[in-house]
Amino acid sequence: MLGSTHGTLTTDSRRARVIACGEPRPGAAVHGRAADVDELDVSGRPLHRDVPDLDRFFRPESVAVIGASETEGRPNTGITRQLLTWAGRVGARVHPVHPSRPAVFGIPCVPSVADLPEQVDLAVLLVADPLPVIEELAGTKVKFAVAFASGFAETGEEGVRAQARLAAAVRRSGLRLLGPNTNLNAFERFRDDLDGPAIALITQSGHQGRPVFALQELGIRLSHWAPTGNEADLETADFISYFAERPEVGAIACYVEGLKDGRAFLLAADRAARRKVPVVAVKVGRTEAGARTAASHTGKLTGADDVVDAAMRQYGVIRVDGLDELQDTAALLARARAPRAHGVVVYSISGGTGAHVADLAAGAGLHLPVLSGAKQAELHQWIPEYLSVANPVDNGGHPVGDERGRKIIDAILDDPEVGVLICPVTGPFPPLSDKLVRDLVDAAEHTDKLVCVVWGSPVGTEPAYRDVLLGSSRVATFRTVGNCLTAVRAYLDHHRFVRAYRSPFDEAPRTPSPSFRKAGMLMRPGEQLSEHAAKQLLRAYGIRVPREQLVTSAAAAVRAAGQVGYPVVMKASGAQIAHKTELGLVKIGLTSASQVRDAYRELNDIARYEGVPLDGVLVCQMVERGVEMVVGVTHDELFGPTVTVGLGGVLVEVLRDAAVRVPPFGEDQARDMLAELRGRALLDGVRGRPAADLDALVEVVLRVQRMALELGDELAELDINPLMVLPRGQGAVALDALAVCR
Repeated sequence: MLGSTHGTLTTDSRRARVIACGEPRPGAAVHGRAADVDELDVSGRPLHRDVPDLDRFFRPESVAVIGASETEGRPNTGITRQLLTWAGRVGARVHPVHPSRPAVFGIPCVPSVADLPEQVDLAVLLVADPLPVIEELAGTKVKFAVAFASGFAETGEEGVRAQARLAAAVRRSGLRLLGPNTNLNAFERFRDDLDGPAIALITQSGHQGRPVFALQELGIRLSHWAPTGNEADLETADFISYFAERPEVGAIACYVEGLKDGRAFLLAADRAARRKVPVVAVKVGRTEAGARTAASHTGKLTGADDVVDAAMRQYGVIRVDGLDELQDTAALLARARAPRAHGVVVYSISGGTGAHVADLAAGAGLHLPVLSGAKQAELHQWIPEYLSVANPVDNGGHPVGDERGRKIIDAILDDPEVGVLICPVTGPFPPLSDKLVRDLVDAAEHTDKLVCVVWGSPVGTEPAYRDVLLGSSRVATFRTVGNCLTAVRAYLDHHRFVRAYRSPFDEAPRTPSPSFRKAGMLMRPGEQLSEHAAKQLLRAYGIRVPREQLVTSAAAAVRAAGQVGYPVVMKASGAQIAHKTELGLVKIGLTSASQVRDAYRELNDIARYEGVPLDGVLVCQMVERGVEMVVGVTHDELFGPTVTVGLGGVLVEVLRDAAVRVPPFGEDQARDMLAELRGRALLDGVRGRPAADLDALVEVVLRVQRMALELGDELAELDINPLMVLPRGQGAVALDALAVCR
């Protein structure tokens, strides 16, 4: 796990894959229960995940506090006191458990969990070693437990083993565990005087959630806080799934150090996307922790964090970098209505401020439409003619102080192209700033469009800010322009995403294709396939390869060249050759029999000198006109098979221009991958070159995805480089391929 202090285990989320007859292997499971065949995709992984019923965790009727204390100065005493206060707020009965105390804070104790007077919903374990207590609780039918103890996976290998023993005991017991190495954040005092949609918070580190929790002081409602700790059992995915079903939750904010189960996370994100609930996340680990050692180009194109980033985008999870961005973005998404339009207008009393913010907004990818001539003429009724009102709108200052200010705001919001109004206030300048924010708040109450204010004062104690702006549930107030633009971009992107979202799990293949049986005969466990064998694998999945023949003599090479058709390419073929060009084992543009004979001898001489065994020499059709791409499969430790597409050829590792997705995904996502490439324009045709066959490229990506899903763990790596994408309507040809079997 990257950057973790909580020891969440980054485990392989793949389940037993489907074998040739289409049956799951014994033991395939969905969330701890046996999975039916129709609940698994073709790779044997689950297509849905049970949502844990956490109602009794957050609002239990009865709580057992095991290890309760009232001795002043002891940590357990402070925790016991807080739990008693919390239980009083939620209306829960408390049963202290201690072997030698008759009572704690006046409440009678029982000596052990076996003596509890009733079945409890939640057991809070204030003990150094929770394992024996979990085993005792197994017979009590308690629903949930919380373990605060540290010293588990966050401490090293011995801690990892201790946590594994704890997790196994939890599975046997039937209860659900939060922790270990968690804290009291779930039992905080939440304000109950705030209205509107709430933020539900998930953190692996409690302190990192404090800024979001503090949003309540700004009038923004929080409903839950789940501090997941080491996630021996309950994990981030469980809480995302649960919160996505809660009617009061408008957005889910997460601070994630490491994901326990990649597949579980995607299923949870899918549930939130289906229900249009935004998930905003800080995920630790932007930097590459270590270089990959994969033989393929594909394996060097993306790091672990690239895959996490792509998977989050694929399922609509909004990734932000800082806790301040997490605050502002989650708050906006929780409270704002769906946009009526995607145009953004910047409105200010300063031309310089407006121009600066407009530049930043455009750089952030926001659409700033030029207001129509009629709209500009309308605005110039109240704004001097010499000021620009095309967008940004500069009012010059004075109209803010009278009735013109509100008329200008209403006129902007009335434009059908405008969905968002952003007004930067660089500093307080009473009485004009007070009048401006009152007009903005009043206008926001009478429109279904988003009004954002950036209050730039470093003080933040002004009544215009504290009382007027923060007192409004309709105006989104920010302290920095950057956070405002990040949040607005996320808001618009989220609503575009959920409007078009189709769950890839609904369309994921359940049974193997006929290609799977053919491919199975070509796989060589534990070996790298030769180029010839790898191309046969591609051909089994309907991916076009050039005309070619594998030969073992110079005379056979000449005959093959005549049948393939000059000019030809000749390549050494062997299972131990990863990069032929670097060794001089490729000859291109051969146009005669003598060149073919000479090339055959030279390739064999080089192979002998390099000590590379060959299974022959390939004589291949030469395909010249097209765009060179790379398409491949690698295995991510967290998410399993991943598919990558990028610019190919000899520059693949120099440019590192690639996009990645986690199967399953559909045609729309395949096309989105191409749109992410910096070199995307090459596919559209540049400098007189024809446009490439995008449909054929997308088809190859989808066929490679099918291969990744069906072959699963048996295919460690696949690298098609170059895939020559021919001009529109002519298809795509895999000129070279590398495949590694497990």
